[in-house]
Amino acid sequence: MSAIVLVMAVIAVIAGWWLSQQRLTAKPWLEEGSIDDFPGTGAMTVPAAKLGLGVFLAVATSLFALFISAYSMRMNMVDWRALPVPALLWFNTGVLVLSSVVMQWAYMSAQRDNMDGVIVGLCAGGASAIIFLIGQLLAWQQLSAAEYFVASNPANSFFYLITAAHGLHLMGGLVALGRTTAKVWRGAEMPQLRLSVELCAIYWHFLLLVWLALLGLLTGWTDDFVDICRRLLT
Repeated sequence: MSAIVLVMAVIAVIAGWWLSQQRLTAKPWLEEGSIDDFPGTGAMTVPAAKLGLGVFLAVATSLFALFISAYSMRMNMVDWRALPVPALLWFNTGVLVLSSVVMQWAYMSAQRDNMDGVIVGLCAGGASAIIFLIGQLLAWQQLSAAEYFVASNPANSFFYLITAAHGLHLMGGLVALGRTTAKVWRGAEMPQLRLSVELCAIYWHFLLLVWLALLGLLTGWTDDFVDICRRLLT
């Protein structure tokens, strides 16, 4: 529990520092000239969309940290019976890694003004994300067929809750990705697309990191890693 509190405190400090650098108290309507004309400020201007994404990621990180904390405490109780992790989750993880890679490809293509690369990256990223979601539903179906129902055991409930929360966040990302792809098909210029593609790529990388942490928790890798670290430190 103390480790989770420490992680959340670190996230809060980083978020606070980042927000303090975004010139939130500045009055741009009173300033004349470019930002280079104000060297004494030492601040950066960040698009509102990127700032909003940063705040949302901080909130989402706190949410998943609470899930992990509750899971870690609940699993030590006597009525906890761990369920077998479907092998399909490993395939789904590979698909999500691929999705993150192609989204990075789309971002790099946008930086190089390569519209064809952006289109390929966005479409491949969206398709692979949908495949991941379908794979997660199939994993649920496998567990249900084996009679691992939501209300049968606390471990089952946490598995469905955690994977559902991650899937809902990914579905929200698909909505943003769809809007970005629509801009491309409407013939938007590259300068209008770069920020949207970058935000999608950042969100995809975040969801991949969250999923890897959740997978480590569900498979027990997290506990093994902590034990190894403790042995090395002692």
